[in-house]
Formats: sequence, C-alpha cells, structure tokens
Amino acid sequence: MKAIVVKGDRQNPVLVWETVPDVEYGPDEVLVNVQATAVNRADLLQARGGYAPPAGASEILGLEMAGTIAAVGEDVEEWQVGDRVCALLPGGGYAEQVAVPAGMLLRLPRAWSFAMGTAVPEVWYTAYVNLFLEGDLVAGETVLIHAGASGVGTAAIQLANAAEATAFVTAGSDEKLLACRKLGAELTINYKQDDFLARVLAATQDQGVDLILDPVGGGYLDRNVRALKRFGRLVNIGQLGGAHGEMNMGLVLSKRLRIVGSTLRSRSPAEKIKITEQFQAGYWPLLRSGELKPIIDTAFPIEQAQEAHAYVAQNQNIGKVILLVQPGADVKPEPKSEK
Repeated sequence: MKAIVVKGDRQNPVLVWETVPDVEYGPDEVLVNVQATAVNRADLLQARGGYAPPAGASEILGLEMAGTIAAVGEDVEEWQVGDRVCALLPGGGYAEQVAVPAGMLLRLPRAWSFAMGTAVPEVWYTAYVNLFLEGDLVAGETVLIHAGASGVGTAAIQLANAAEATAFVTAGSDEKLLACRKLGAELTINYKQDDFLARVLAATQDQGVDLILDPVGGGYLDRNVRALKRFGRLVNIGQLGGAHGEMNMGLVLSKRLRIVGSTLRSRSPAEKIKITEQFQAGYWPLLRSGELKPIIDTAFPIEQAQEAHAYVAQNQNIGKVILLVQPGADVKPEPKSEK
C-alpha cells in the first residue's frame, strides 16, 4: 500500500506519498480502505519529532479516517466487508489502509461523503470528552472556548448549544468570529484586538465563566484563572502558546477551581472504545440528523499533505482540513435509505 512517509529533518520535515509495507490486522479488528483522513496539529508536531505515537501504534501520521471495510477479523461479528465507516485512530490514517479495533468504528450515514465522516472523530470526541467528561458542563452554564474557529472549537460551540449551555469564544479574525456566531457563539472576542479577560468579566458582571476549554496554555494561564467563577474548571488540551505559564494560586484556592490537563491520543484502546460508545449514544444521532454538522474548511489530495500541513500551520482554517486519499472522497453519494 501507499502512505505518507516523513523525511527530511525535524526543522524541515518532508511528507512523501510512497509505498510502505501492508497493514496487518488482529482478530478483533477490521481492515479499512481509507478514503479520507484529516490534518490535526498533533500530526504537525509528530512530523517534527515532537509527538511520538502511543506504544504499539502505527508510526504513520493520521488520527482519524473514513473509508470502507476491506476485511474483518475472526472475532468481529457486527461489521461486514463494504460497510462505510469512520473512526478515531492512534495513528495510521495517512495511508491507503488502516487496522481499527471494531469497537471504535462509527457507521457513516449514507448521505455523508467520506470527507464529512473523517471530520468527526478527533475533534468531536475531543470536544465531547473535555466539555462533558472532564469539564462537567451542564445546562445553564457558560463555557469560554479558545480557538473557537478550529476544528475542536467549531464542534465545541455546537455541543455546548446542544447541551443548553452558553458559548463564548476567542478567535483571531473577523471572518472566524462571524463563523463562530453562525454556529451559535453568544460572545466572540478577537484576541488580537481585545483582552479576553476584560470582555468575559464585562459580559458576566464580573462573575466569570464556569468552564474554559483551552488549547493555548502558556501566557493564557493566569487570565484563564481570573476568568473563572467560583467552582470553575479549566481544561487544558494543548500548548499552542507555550508549555509554561504563571498564575495566582491564591485565586485557585479561594475560588476552589479545578485545573485539568487532558489528551485523547494517549488514552488506552478500552477508554477510546468507551468514549466512542458514549458519543454514539449521546451526540452522534444529532450529527446524523443534521442538527449538528462537521465543519470543513478545505480538502487537499493526499499527495499534497505537505501543503495541507503548511496551511494549518498558518492558522488560516475554519474547521477541518481534509486529505483525500481517494479521488471523489468529498462527494456525497446518491441518496439511499439508511442501512
């Protein structure tokens, strides 16, 4: 099969589409012919040697995919060859084939393109896990979502609204803020022009928000703590702004705050299967019905993975950047009844 291979050095990685050894799959796994995958910032980090895959996972980039089942393991009963699926992966998505534990599969709606399917697992699971399982968001609360126009951000806005919570967001351009408002964000803040802390406190009568979802870290830490109300929760999912920051520990104590660090990729297969089951029972039906929707910025052929990475690194995208492993993976199929 073919896959993206990282060459060059850490400062200047080169992504090359070339032949690699075929994938093997186990008795509880399925082998999937990948139609589309997607770019995540973890892929950019891994290409530069800064984010090793979990033990035992594929060294190939790619944390999600959509495609058709090519073969099933001997212990798999609920899936058949030809089924259209999407799934979260620990790695291996930038390839023509990938092995996936059967419990991590979602059945792709017939009306969806493969590109739509691959825009779901990584960002929607990340938003779901960190809003609800880690952040304990409930109806009536307010969440501040940094990088609101990102893939995770566009999913988190919609999930917060579906849970009857209020979403505030930060983003770096008027175009991104408009996109966030269209998705249901009540307060949008251009972090390049305004102090998000001042805007949040003004909007909440100095009370602050209940939850903050933060992929930035670094210099945001102290302002995040100040922007939380009593019993607030800060869930950090990244360090785009750096790995180090300072904060007022007195506020953490006096407001009885919780600060949570969270990643998805490093969780065990059993955890990921449980998350898949919970998401499938909770919010997947709203995506299938169209009440919620994956947001796609643009799609590149897999041979242009290098260009796709550069595009994401420039922080221009609103929603997901897709890689088409097979031509036409972004075309919706003809309408049929659901299987």
